[in-house]
Amino acid sequence: MTFHLHEVAPRQGIAWTREGFRAFFKRPMALASLFISFMFVGVLAMALPAGGLLLVLALPLLSLGYMIATRSALAGGPVHPGQLIEPLRAGAGQPEAQRRRKSLLMLCALYALVTLLIIWLSNSIDGGRFDRLQELMAGGQGTDSANEAEVQRLLADPALVNGLLVRFGLAALLAIPFWHAPALVWWGGQGLAQSLFSSTLAVWRTKGAFFMYGVAWALVVGAFGIITATVFSLIGARQLVGVAAMPAALMFTVAFYVSLYFSFVDTFGQPE
Repeated sequence: MTFHLHEVAPRQGIAWTREGFRAFFKRPMALASLFISFMFVGVLAMALPAGGLLLVLALPLLSLGYMIATRSALAGGPVHPGQLIEPLRAGAGQPEAQRRRKSLLMLCALYALVTLLIIWLSNSIDGGRFDRLQELMAGGQGTDSANEAEVQRLLADPALVNGLLVRFGLAALLAIPFWHAPALVWWGGQGLAQSLFSSTLAVWRTKGAFFMYGVAWALVVGAFGIITATVFSLIGARQLVGVAAMPAALMFTVAFYVSLYFSFVDTFGQPE
């Protein structure tokens, strides 16, 4: 189908976040199972020599799979992990479906390539300090007195700060052309270059809504952190904050991926 770029009011960015949570709570277990399945496969993939690359390759498929699942859930249809790979198996033997699948795979490959370049550039700037910080924090060593000084030194190191600015700044820029691109390839039949251009133009035209979208997510996550810390402090169980953060992180992540569908529909219209 042919999509047309719509005017989107800034307040719709807040609506995307709200609708993401609303759709999530309609089918919480089913929608969460998609992300859990993706992470499970990702853990298995990490055991392979190129597992990390495969995981990055699959990220555009994850966003498209959640759009497909969300659309099905809103229509009262099924939601299952197989929807994450539906674009890779749909339309077997149909030339048009094969063309779209090829464009989608090229999109995934390009995303992985640029991501690797960003990681390489960031590591070149921080000299591996970010990786070392992750090792300390993941192993729980950041709270040990023996390693606390190293963590503090890393956090105060200008090279780490510069590397983080480059890493997250370029990652944010990368998200712009790839935000709508998978859906434009699969539902709109656009090619690789056209989908990237259309997504970039759409995000720029709706930048007010995306700004409010980011603000809404920051407020939601920040409010949860403040409320959780306050409640557990009042009952004298601050050590449980980390326990509560795990299911909350899953809920926020899934609601975010669900909200992608609403940003696409408001920008381009309902896919047929």
